[in-house]
Amino acid sequence: MRTRRLYLNRLDPEHTDGDDVVVVIDVLRSFSTAAYAFAAGARAIHPVETVAEAFALQRQLPHAITTGAIAGGDPVPGFDFGNSPSRLAGADLRGKELIQTTAAGVRGLLRFAHARAAFAGSLVCARATAAAIRRLSPQQVTLLVTGEWVDRDGDEDAACADYLEALLHGETPDPQRFEQRVRDSDFGRRFAAGNNPSLPPADLDLCACADRFDFSMPVVRRGEHFVLLAETP
Repeated sequence: MRTRRLYLNRLDPEHTDGDDVVVVIDVLRSFSTAAYAFAAGARAIHPVETVAEAFALQRQLPHAITTGAIAGGDPVPGFDFGNSPSRLAGADLRGKELIQTTAAGVRGLLRFAHARAAFAGSLVCARATAAAIRRLSPQQVTLLVTGEWVDRDGDEDAACADYLEALLHGETPDPQRFEQRVRDSDFGRRFAAGNNPSLPPADLDLCACADRFDFSMPVVRRGEHFVLLAETP
């Protein structure tokens, strides 16, 4: 099994590789938030690229809950939840469907949703994601880092990619090393500072928790749209 690393902010707009298996990684916070939503009982998550698409889809799914953030991490005005795992972790989402839009993770996920198999990746479900990929026996796995920006090193996502890569190759790495890298990343330190209400330290604690959940988060097609699900072995 080969692995390769791509970075969302470096991709050519015309990138159209025929990908085998892709893991789109967003540790802080899109796909950590998604994982905690599933743990709180959510049935499915609808990823959409823009706020306008989210509101349009909510008109079709009036009982769905909206969650997401704009670039920088501030909640989307008019949404039920921001992109915050600490808020969703305490919610009762049993049987609910969510609509999620974020500036990096969801955008990257939709770009690669046509791959043979695509997964939303975060540290909290890394081991389960690696196990799901191994069952597919792919020739190549693409690990897409979404958190690198001009003002952010994205090492929280690179750490998750390194951890996944080691697991896929049959290694048994110490997860605490990767958890610490999430905390030490540029974006992680902004949460730790505790001076931005949109970036609470509690979110960092929840995101830097390797293998908390035993499910992976594959993307599947449902009609004309893609849906994120939680799947246990």
